[in-house]
Amino acid sequence: MFERFTEKARLVVVGAQKQARERGADAIRSEHLLAALFAVPDNLAVTVLGALGVDRDVVEAEVGKLRPDGTPIPDAEALATLGIDLDEVRRQVEEAFGPGALDRTRAAAGRRPRGHIPFDRTAKKVMELALREALHLKHNYIGTEHILLGMLHSATGAAHDILVSRGVRQDATRIIVEELVRGRRAG
Repeated sequence: MFERFTEKARLVVVGAQKQARERGADAIRSEHLLAALFAVPDNLAVTVLGALGVDRDVVEAEVGKLRPDGTPIPDAEALATLGIDLDEVRRQVEEAFGPGALDRTRAAAGRRPRGHIPFDRTAKKVMELALREALHLKHNYIGTEHILLGMLHSATGAAHDILVSRGVRQDATRIIVEELVRGRRAG
């Protein structure tokens, strides 16, 4: 299947591995693919996202709210409802172990996996659906636009959730993709 990927789509996959590594993740997930789209210059997916009002800063902020395992980082307000005061926890830890103790932990440093990082089920699903989207649109390649459309199916993890929360919808996105592809072919 990878031989059908355009050069830019391949760069997104490579970039997703880099995203996962930099975030200390043990697997490449859909949010890494989404963030990696923005690292590849002049690609159709980013053009479409821009037209829909989703830019790199928005995506980076949303992905930044996730732990390396892809789960949301609990915010201080949510923990306070459980009676947990993060400032008090930090104060007590620093009192017992010295200033900056929490910043010296392995978790704070982040584990940086070496070598190949595998795809998790959400990233695999995005890739499978990207192929289906390309076939649906009668394209003989898989481009960044197909990866984007694959993310818009349910059960594709955080990328789907981030995009849908920003108002990105699959049908509207598919129409924009078709129009832009048609325009590029005509040009």
